[in-house]
Amino acid sequence: MDKVFLKDLKKQDQYTKFFQNWAEQEFKAHPNEKRLMEELEALSKNIGIREGLVIACFDYRNLNLAFFTGEVERITGYPESIFRKKGMEVSFTMLHPEDREEMFKFQKIVFDQFHQLSLAERHTFEFSYTTRWVHRTTREIKWMMAKVRPYFIDKAGNFAMDLHIIFELHTPPKVNSYDWTYSYTQDDGTRVLVTKSAPEKKKIKLSNKEKEVVQFILDGLSSKLIADRLNISVNTVATHRKNILRKLGAKNVGEMLKIIGSYEF
Repeated sequence: MDKVFLKDLKKQDQYTKFFQNWAEQEFKAHPNEKRLMEELEALSKNIGIREGLVIACFDYRNLNLAFFTGEVERITGYPESIFRKKGMEVSFTMLHPEDREEMFKFQKIVFDQFHQLSLAERHTFEFSYTTRWVHRTTREIKWMMAKVRPYFIDKAGNFAMDLHIIFELHTPPKVNSYDWTYSYTQDDGTRVLVTKSAPEKKKIKLSNKEKEVVQFILDGLSSKLIADRLNISVNTVATHRKNILRKLGAKNVGEMLKIIGSYEF
């Protein structure tokens, strides 16, 4: 069955064609490519692959899945052998049909936006998406969330390879279809956030103290512990949290965590 499926994929190449503009970038050699791939191997071993976690890299130079690890066969129903031979095409095949079209639209948004940025801004670029995977044999639908950043940006500033950290969501999200967000830091230090629901660029300027509070929130600290660490009152922490919510356009802490989870402060 795997051979038949692989043969069908080779005939199609119906999804990677949407990424031809990525492959047509004028790539330059990356001097640290071997070391970076070795570090990725070590990372995947050190963190241990938890249930429902997948680490993967798409290589846009040849439109292949250059690296992946995790429980892909259990989660997707597709054998690892097929991912190794035709990984990028398989990755799109297993998407829910309603999400696939949205994903292709989003990849064009990412490509166009990335190439408008300065080289320094490109290195801060990140995006995330929530989508549905359809199990090959059981047809069970699994919600997945991915955090993505460039892993190789070559000497010419081209987006050569990305790094996906993908989590299985055991509770369905509030969205009912493919959702996305991207962000980057401008040369002046301003963070820019764009979401599917708010496609206009939202510039976010946090104070140094607010950045500290954000980092502590990401670390899971309570307001009391944050107050102790920063030697300020709990009320002051509450004020910072309120201001952060306002600047991020978040209605509650849950939305705030979703937004700032893709940030580097």
